[in-house]
Order: sequence, then structure tokens, then C-alpha cells
Amino acid sequence: MPVALANGSRGADVGLLQQRLVRQGYAAGPADGIFGPDTHRALLQFQRDANLLADGIAGMRTLAALRLAAVETDSVLDELCPARVRRLFPHTKISSIEDNLPHIMEGLREFGLVDRPMALMALSTVRAECEAFTPQDERPSRYSCSPDCEDFDLYDNRTDLGNRGAPDGRRYRGRGFVQLTGRVNYRRIGRLIGMDGRLEEEPGLAGEPATAGRILAAFLCARERIIKEALLEGDLARARRLVNGGSHGLDRFTDCYRRGERLFERRRPKIAGTP
Repeated sequence: MPVALANGSRGADVGLLQQRLVRQGYAAGPADGIFGPDTHRALLQFQRDANLLADGIAGMRTLAALRLAAVETDSVLDELCPARVRRLFPHTKISSIEDNLPHIMEGLREFGLVDRPMALMALSTVRAECEAFTPQDERPSRYSCSPDCEDFDLYDNRTDLGNRGAPDGRRYRGRGFVQLTGRVNYRRIGRLIGMDGRLEEEPGLAGEPATAGRILAAFLCARERIIKEALLEGDLARARRLVNGGSHGLDRFTDCYRRGERLFERRRPKIAGTP
């Protein structure tokens, strides 16, 4: 069953969609219950005007913007459980998933990332960054440390990270499920999760599971639209770059996302006013 109404859909729900688009001033054609080219063009224009992802699909957010969505939220999180998530993490202990999945789900709910693409984006990011399904501290590497040094000195004066010299490299090294790195990012994300100033002052908090789950969600939420555009185009490499800035863990990220696509079925949201 399709996730929502799209080109080729037919029925009373399409008729309601067409009526609402016309009332909003969009030329969706006659309300004949057939989702054709006119309806598609009208929906795309509405989505652009409403600053929504312009994919030509009437999903939950689009229907809500048109005041056609039912009150209840179509959330894939209701389908997440440790046993199912374990199928996306074939090399991970179930106990780690049981311990940390609730923190990730709480963060996703807080930031409204409950649809299938963003939930899978979050899990795939964890698979790429922390396959053990526990928040991780960044390990020294040739990208962060000079030879024979393990103090993250190469980060100390990185102005793009907002660092101000030693010991900022070590203090603001990567932590958590998404490897939050750099003073400026600790400050920005701290503000988003209601820890304004505190996360910058106590960067170790980013490695605590509950905080790490919220950081992951906040980080993805800030990039939600461009991430969804990449996912819509099937460009998983670009989606990964939007988080990591490169291709680190891309193989694990891609494997997890593809497993998730097969595991979680698409569902169709209920249109308000229909049985």
C-alpha cells in the first residue's frame, strides 16, 4: 500500500485533496478522484509555497498543511522494537540496542522525526558512527592528532569548528551517536536541546545516552529537508555527507538503510473526513 496519495492514486481521498487544493487557489483540475498531471503540478506548487519537501506526494505533513490529515500521527516509531532494529544491526548485541534504543526514540519524538525516512536516517547514522549502538568518544587518528600525539591537537585551532586553541581539540572531540565535534557545534546543538551554555561548558554530557539521543535528533532535524531531498533521489551518499561531511561508514549506512526499507512497510495516512 502506498505511503500516501501520488500520481496514479484514485478514489474519494484524491477527490478531497483536489477540492482542497482548488479552494487554496491551485489548479488541480476537476475533483474526479483521479490523481493525474494537473493534481501533481498543483500539489508540487503548494508544497513549494508551504516550504515543504516538493515531492508531489501527499504525505502526512502535506495533508496536515492542507488541513486534511487526521489528528493521529502516522509514526514508524510505533513499529520499532529491539528485535526488529537488531535486523538492521546484524553484528550488534541485542542488549546494547535494548539499553539505548529508548533514548534515540525519545529524541526522534521530541523533534518530530517520526516518519520512515528520518527514522531510518537516524538508525543508519548510528550504524555508520557507532555500530555497537552505544554513544562513542572519537578515537585519535591522523586526521585529529599529530604524529606521536593523542591529544587532538589538529583540532585545537580549527576555526571552522569554532575552537580557540588547546585544549579545545580534546574537549570538543567527537562524541555521541552522531560524533558531535567542535566548540561551535556543542554551543549550537546545546541551544537546540535546551542546554544552552551547559553543553559547551560540560562537553562530556554529549556522550551520555539520553543526551546523545537528543543530539542525534536535533542534528538531523536541522538538516531534515535537504536530507529528505537526497533520500527522495535515492542518493544515500549525499545523505551521508550531509551528516558526516564525507563517506566514512557509507557501506554500513547504506546497508542499514536498505535493510530498513525492506523491513518497514509503507503505510497510507488516513484523510480526515473519510472512513
